[in-house]
Amino acid sequence: MKLLFLASILAITYSGFSETRLTTAQYVEMWKTTAVEQMHSHKIPASITLAQGILESGSGNSRLAKEANNHFGIKCHKAWTGDTFIQDDDAKDECFRRYYSADESYTDHSLFLTGRSRYAGLFQLKLTDYKGWAKGLKAAGYATNPKYAYLLIDLIERYHLNQYDKMSSEELISVKKSRKEVEVKPVETAQTTDNHTKHDRTVTNSKPNYSGDISIVEIKPVIHTVAISSNNVKYIEVKEGDTFYRIAKEFEITIAQLYKYNEFNKKDVLQVGDRIYISPKRSKGTRKNSNYVCRTNTTLRDIAHEQGIKLNSLMKLNLSENPDAILTKGTKVTLR
Repeated sequence: MKLLFLASILAITYSGFSETRLTTAQYVEMWKTTAVEQMHSHKIPASITLAQGILESGSGNSRLAKEANNHFGIKCHKAWTGDTFIQDDDAKDECFRRYYSADESYTDHSLFLTGRSRYAGLFQLKLTDYKGWAKGLKAAGYATNPKYAYLLIDLIERYHLNQYDKMSSEELISVKKSRKEVEVKPVETAQTTDNHTKHDRTVTNSKPNYSGDISIVEIKPVIHTVAISSNNVKYIEVKEGDTFYRIAKEFEITIAQLYKYNEFNKKDVLQVGDRIYISPKRSKGTRKNSNYVCRTNTTLRDIAHEQGIKLNSLMKLNLSENPDAILTKGTKVTLR
């Protein structure tokens, strides 16, 4: 009865009522040993694996993680021959890999990094060099979001994930023995596609045991308030559950327009609180908004996005060839 009760609590409702959500701390508790196991077998820092899992799956709360056990947002690609999961992402009806269990997602993530030559240089770094790994993933093209490395580093430092990079095999065995894990057996479900019907082995996260209380939150429709930047460009702030497709659909523009307005591409990651423009940026600042003084260390790329000015235009105005060069606090930037 306890197992059934736990399974019922972990069930999610997408029709707008309520769902049980894991906190990030609970997610870490659930998957830390798996991340350490992957570290020992594939030489990828456990902190990096956990941080990417948190970032890509919303701490295990995304639909992709819950229904397809895919915690790293890995799409099908041509070589994939396993089960698939279709959902809207950057475009409508995109193909993602579906796994029998979330453990398989963690293993496939390791194989994804170890099997591609562009990531080979990362394996020359120490396992404890999480900053080098985070920056290396960004440099190798894992994501084009200029903040990607810093998002990973922030998660690692906020939740002290780097402690797991030092966990020995003996410590891992001790931790695993001390944990009482609850198993949820897979359920065969019929999955209908346009071409055929097949049976997918669908399971709730294979390790639903975690410490701490379960928090229940209400899921409300995503409704955005349109704001105006200091340069008179319309924007909204990203909310939980947002995708490029959903935002484009809400404001009746194409995804291509959304990418163009924000100078993004398909590899960029939306984060709650990000500013997303729903109308074109301007080529220069207004007469009242002709200069900018850096309040913190920043870059022209970040200033361009904050002010709603096209990056190439801002680079020309300031005779810059590197949009990601660090500008120290107090630096004056010409906007017009």
